[in-house]
Amino acid sequence: MTEVICVVPVAPLRAEGSHRAEMVSQILFGETASIISETKDFYQIQMHQDGYEGWCQKLQLQLVAEGVKVVTTGYTSSWINSAVFNGQPIQLPLGTPIVSYASSDFEFSYTGTIWDIANKALTPDALENLAKQFLGTAYLWGGRSVFGIDCSGFVQMVFKLLNVRLPRDAYQQAEMGEAIDFLAEAKLGDLAFFDNEQGKITHVGILLSPHQIIHASAVVRIDPIDQAGIVSSTTGLRTHQLRTIRRIAL
Repeated sequence: MTEVICVVPVAPLRAEGSHRAEMVSQILFGETASIISETKDFYQIQMHQDGYEGWCQKLQLQLVAEGVKVVTTGYTSSWINSAVFNGQPIQLPLGTPIVSYASSDFEFSYTGTIWDIANKALTPDALENLAKQFLGTAYLWGGRSVFGIDCSGFVQMVFKLLNVRLPRDAYQQAEMGEAIDFLAEAKLGDLAFFDNEQGKITHVGILLSPHQIIHASAVVRIDPIDQAGIVSSTTGLRTHQLRTIRRIAL
């Protein structure tokens, strides 16, 4: 299948090939995907990193030359990172791939600190420190960066930077790891999942302890949690109903 690479800091993936369609996820600069189909202005693509599908405007992507491999050598490590793409400055969010790609129309230069996931162990301290870098990020349905992020995108990004690949959506992530029966048995780094009145999993966050959770809800924030669910530290109201806890691998 023909491949594409993202050439803007963050591009929306939409449910249909239209600017009016719902944004279901995002593709970051340097991330690659395969083309499934196309219209005049949009490609339907499947992301290589997690298999997610959506529609992206063609001008936000570039065709990957046949036989040329795109190699990720690391990721950006700061909240915002300066780079140069095809002679123009570009600002990239935390966790953007630093890619090596030999193409005459893809000239990329980055001199900042590189986050090397091969040397990042999935430890409680590392996970907590990384997750807290996202504090204050605005909630954005379908978002995957510090420019705006949703609950499952936040969890996916934190674990990706610690060399653990998770699916895109909360209900998919809820199938990973092992179940923890009681909140009192939870450890830092366990994932807590929450459902709606119909029993559908709609939210996820990272437990900092059996009493605190960091999650994307309006903003990436830290709230208290109990066996029933999350209580807003701002309003004191219960906001999410706890469904299950999963331990990935710490």
